[in-house]
Amino acid sequence: MTAPVFRFAPSPNGELHLGHALSALTNQRMAKAVGGRLLLRIEDIDVTRCTPEFEAGIFRDLSWLELTWEEPVRRQSEHFGAYEAALDRLRREGLVYPAFMSRGDIRAAIMTFEATGKTWPRDPDGAPHYPGTDRTISTRERKRRIDAGVPFAWRLDTAEALARLDGRLNWLEWADETMGTTTDVAADPLQWGDVVIARREIPTSYHLSVVVDDALQGVSHVVRGRDLYFATSVQRLLQEMLGLPQPTYFHHRLVLGTDGRKLSKSQRDTGLAALREAGESPQSVMRMLQT
Repeated sequence: MTAPVFRFAPSPNGELHLGHALSALTNQRMAKAVGGRLLLRIEDIDVTRCTPEFEAGIFRDLSWLELTWEEPVRRQSEHFGAYEAALDRLRREGLVYPAFMSRGDIRAAIMTFEATGKTWPRDPDGAPHYPGTDRTISTRERKRRIDAGVPFAWRLDTAEALARLDGRLNWLEWADETMGTTTDVAADPLQWGDVVIARREIPTSYHLSVVVDDALQGVSHVVRGRDLYFATSVQRLLQEMLGLPQPTYFHHRLVLGTDGRKLSKSQRDTGLAALREAGESPQSVMRMLQT
């Protein structure tokens, strides 16, 4: 039998914090429990915010936590060709469209709509859905705008993609870390509207690159924070549209700050480097994560 494959996939756009430690160590524990493999992936498609210094910090912090992983480490910035190939397939099949509306255009459209007393739909993160009025622009007009240098992003035509499915869209979610039972979760990508799949300057997005990478790396178990639970709906839709295998998922609890919100990389007091400098040990960090 093929060994289960897990992955920890941080972005080098800031310092790792306790929430990252929980995710990395949970992946390691679950992989060890089933004789699985653990991969490390550097998700650095945002070339403007990701830096070599932050990447070096990731390796220092994970080594300090006594995390081990297989080599080589996959860096997304080295594989834009793979993501562009997936994007090309979506384009050929008419599942994405160039979206030209600026942030100002979007705000104006929403204000006009809500002036009628109705509420504009928002995604699980609270961001407004894209209006999608340029979904019906002619091929000729799209080409004219692109050739003229009008900024745009490629967005998924979510309703069209769902219409092409033969059956219901779902995913299997482990009930807990022991991986004893799974729950069948109904996916609902429409709650996200038409999400960005790629940008003109970067031929991918988080959603696209993560499903391509998981498939290419043979990832069978996706273990990550609860904040990405609802994003699974979009990723399952992309997996179906691209003919990619479906992993099993486990979304673990989040580590919250003193204000009750999930930790962010701006909260340096929970950063692993700062904790190490303050004299904490890997064992004390593990105790913090048990509370």
